Amino acid sequence: MTSYAEVIGDPIAHSKSPLIHGFWLEKLGLAGDYRATRVAGDDLASYFAQRAEDPDWRGCNITVPHKVAALDHVPDPGNVRGMIGAANTVFRGEDGALVATNTDAAGFLSPIADLDLGGQLVVVVGAGGAARAVLFALARSHVGRVTLLNRTPLKGAALLAQFGLKGDALPLTARLPAAALLVNTSVLGMAGHDPLDLDLSPLPGDAIVYDIVYAPLETPLLKAARARDLETVDGLEMLIGQAAVAFELFFGAAPPRDHDEELRARLLA
Repeated sequence: MTSYAEVIGDPIAHSKSPLIHGFWLEKLGLAGDYRATRVAGDDLASYFAQRAEDPDWRGCNITVPHKVAALDHVPDPGNVRGMIGAANTVFRGEDGALVATNTDAAGFLSPIADLDLGGQLVVVVGAGGAARAVLFALARSHVGRVTLLNRTPLKGAALLAQFGLKGDALPLTARLPAAALLVNTSVLGMAGHDPLDLDLSPLPGDAIVYDIVYAPLETPLLKAARARDLETVDGLEMLIGQAAVAFELFFGAAPPRDHDEELRARLLA
């Protein structure tokens, strides 16, 4: 049988992960497969139990809405729950046991690695699993105050405290501060969801607007940012970055990142 990995979520039809991992498998000439599988929340426990018994299964990426709940069903030897509180990847360790980890933090930082965030004001939208990874990465980058916008500010305040970040948790309607970086980690703007409607006028001209949503790639948020000639980072950047880390965990080989432009073109076709 052919070894395989997959991405799970609900919904999952929009996922571009099979195309990304399939592209890398093809370029490297590796035998393997990567697929998308819809898994409902009530089926998570049985899903992981069944996959653990499948010797051909190499692991999975995890997307909305399972990044937090997955930790209830998979061993966590690296204390991902304590450090981030969400998992986006499960893979087999050297002994074959399942291991939960998170590649979102590294994937988030990948396209802005050259940006000095030390002491900078940052806005984060959302308080879900992706937000946890982003806040973890921001804390490691020694950012200044963080304004977290969420439908439930109390949840946002708890996250800021968890990651040792100073700042404010405010409703989505709050006025933006003059931040150097704005990151949307929520599903707002994703196909099938409400748009993220923010007034970007308080942002300085050198601010960066980063939207992790990739379906559609041109979200209303990024369109508004480009209308102001602000620098933008789209969701494909983080998606490819986190996928690269996961690919090596699944298939034991580094992905050929020198083909990123070709991959991006294929994703946009």
